[in-house]
Amino acid sequence: MASVVSETAFAPMVCLEGLVKTRSQSESVFELEVPGFTVQPGQMVAVIGESGCGKSTLLDIIALVMTPSAVARFEIANGAAGMVSDVAALWANDDEDALTALRRDAFGYVLQTGGLLPFLSVRQNICLPARIKGRRLSQARVEGLAKSLGLAGCLDRMPVSLSIGQRQRAAIARALAHQPRLLLADEPTAAVDKARARSIMDDMQRLAREESVAVVVVTHDVELIVDRADAAYTFETVQLSEQHSRSICRPAEGLCP
Repeated sequence: MASVVSETAFAPMVCLEGLVKTRSQSESVFELEVPGFTVQPGQMVAVIGESGCGKSTLLDIIALVMTPSAVARFEIANGAAGMVSDVAALWANDDEDALTALRRDAFGYVLQTGGLLPFLSVRQNICLPARIKGRRLSQARVEGLAKSLGLAGCLDRMPVSLSIGQRQRAAIARALAHQPRLLLADEPTAAVDKARARSIMDDMQRLAREESVAVVVVTHDVELIVDRADAAYTFETVQLSEQHSRSICRPAEGLCP
C-alpha cells in the first residue's frame, strides 16, 4: 500500500483543491465545482447557500461519506505534529480501512435535528460515540462540556424533556466529547428560533477556539455567520442548459472579519 501520511508544519485541518462532483437524475445533470477550500484548526468556516446549491454535497465529501468525480488535492490533518492524510490517495488506492479510521477518529457531526437517541439520557448520548469507538470518557470531560454548553443540570434527563435548543447543545457536546479535530454541522440551527440560533453559533465559535477544533457549518442564513465565522464560502450557480446546471463554490468576500 502506498504511503498516505506525511508531516507538514502548520498544516490546515482540511485542504481541498480542484474538486468536481457530478450527479445525474433522470435527464438532469448537476455539477459541483470547488476550486479551493481550506479550514485551519480553531477556525469556524461557514458554507452558505440556498437549497440545491451543493452545500450538503460538499459537506458529505468532506465527511468522507461521498466520493467526488474528480479531485486534485484533498488532505485532512489527523493528529498532532502536522500529520496529514492524503484522502485523494486513499480514494485512489481504495483504502477503506484508512478512510474508516479517519471517519472514526477525526470527525464530529451535528445533524439538523440533533439526532439524540430518545431512549438514552443526555449523559449516555454524549458518551455514545466514544463508547462505540471502544473508549471511555471521563466524567470530568462530560461534565465540563455540559457546563460549557449550559447543560449542567440536564445530564441525567431524557431528550424528550429538553427544549430544541438544549437538544442541539447536547448534540454539539456529543460531537465534541471524543475530541475530534473537525466538527461538521449541517444546518444545526434550522429547527430553532433566531435567538437560540445565534446562541448555538456563538457556542460553536467559542468551542472551536477553546478546543482548537476546525468547524465547518452549513447554513442558508447569512446573518448568523456575520461576525462569527472566520471565513465563508458561497455558491454561484450557472445554468448550462435546460437539464445541466453547475454550481461553483468560492470564498465569500466581505462577510467575515
